[in-house]
Amino acid sequence: MSFDHLRDWIGRSETIGDVAAAAPLAGLAATLDHALPPWRDGEVPPLGHWLYFLPRALQRDISGDGHPHRGGFLPPVDLPRRMWAGGALGFTAPIRVGESITRRSTIDEVTPKEGRSGKMVFVKVRHEVSTPAGPALTEFHDIVYREASRPGEAPAVSEAAPAEAVWQRRIVPDIVLLFRFSALTFNSHRIHYDRDYCREVEGYPGLVFHGPLTATLLVDLFLRHNPGAVVTGFRFRAKRPLFDIHPLSVCGAPRDGGALLWALDHQGNVAMTAELDAR
Repeated sequence: MSFDHLRDWIGRSETIGDVAAAAPLAGLAATLDHALPPWRDGEVPPLGHWLYFLPRALQRDISGDGHPHRGGFLPPVDLPRRMWAGGALGFTAPIRVGESITRRSTIDEVTPKEGRSGKMVFVKVRHEVSTPAGPALTEFHDIVYREASRPGEAPAVSEAAPAEAVWQRRIVPDIVLLFRFSALTFNSHRIHYDRDYCREVEGYPGLVFHGPLTATLLVDLFLRHNPGAVVTGFRFRAKRPLFDIHPLSVCGAPRDGGALLWALDHQGNVAMTAELDAR
């Protein structure tokens, strides 16, 4: 199977407009269990831009996994599993609630690889979000497409936590939490709500906990301990999937200029790592 033709998508771009409405942020606060959220009043919180510029594929254009059919802006990678692998964000100016916002997205890289779990294709998308006042943030979004799981496939090698936890929050996920985040982000990927599909088609033991939700919970942990802080950068990497059938923990430790953050599964394996910059 050759993926060389997918490099033709490098350089493709699209521009989408939206409004930073208050209602999605109220839904996010409720989903994160905040009566009074710890982010700055009147501003979209760090990672809150993920609640805007949502996909609007017609129902007839949805494929069997719940995603829109392959092709269009993203390259048509012919591999069955698609996951959010990580990202890097720089925040340069606030987005104020009610402002018009624009996102320009560009395919920066398409990189086929082959590892112990089979063929993979990594796609890096650059998102540039601006307001009428100018640039607000730049995000590099890493997507990985993978082959279907193989019987007896070994899990990812566990790695040590990056520091001793100073902050820690235990979360018991359930289908309601996953549903609420899927609704906030208009995410119809079946791995987050269809248990039979997860087990029988993609080979997962339970519903998959959203990678962006894990990242959001990491930033939320920092803000719970540093309310009103100005986050200037955030870099995160998914290490292994989390599922709704087990509890998880989000952990963190302060450092000069920000924090180290990570998520652990129920066995203490690192599922996501992150670095946050703040002032």
